[in-house]
Amino acid sequence: MSKVIQALLSGVFFTFILDFFILLGVKLHYINFYGVQVYYNILFADHQNIFLFLFFSLIIGFLVMYANTKTALIVIGSLFVLSFSTLIPPIGKIVGEMMLMKKNVTLKTDKFSYHGNIYYDGRKTITLYDNELKKVIILNKNKIQGQY
Repeated sequence: MSKVIQALLSGVFFTFILDFFILLGVKLHYINFYGVQVYYNILFADHQNIFLFLFFSLIIGFLVMYANTKTALIVIGSLFVLSFSTLIPPIGKIVGEMMLMKKNVTLKTDKFSYHGNIYYDGRKTITLYDNELKKVIILNKNKIQGQY
């Protein structure tokens, strides 16, 4: 039992670092690029899947603690290189688009209908680029009718 807890705690440490740099690259090269107003802490908290996080924490923890040193270095080093690669502008933008962007969406409010790409679906607002207006619109989630 203590091996599992030790692996989990070690894995949590490394997984937080990996997540931090992935979302930092997304914040710098996707969120800031499109001018979305969201703090990094909210972005980090809202885009964590607890089941994936725990799964990868256990895997990485067992690798770090109990695997062959050479194998652990290769795997962890590769994961860090992939995580740090989001700090390169085109890669960070692509990862952000894959994670956050929803293309060709139609949103309806009481008075208007908007068609475009959702840049960011936040807690209370949606940042949408309207194709007809050719500008970014921030919509209150409470005003949107139906599913999107």
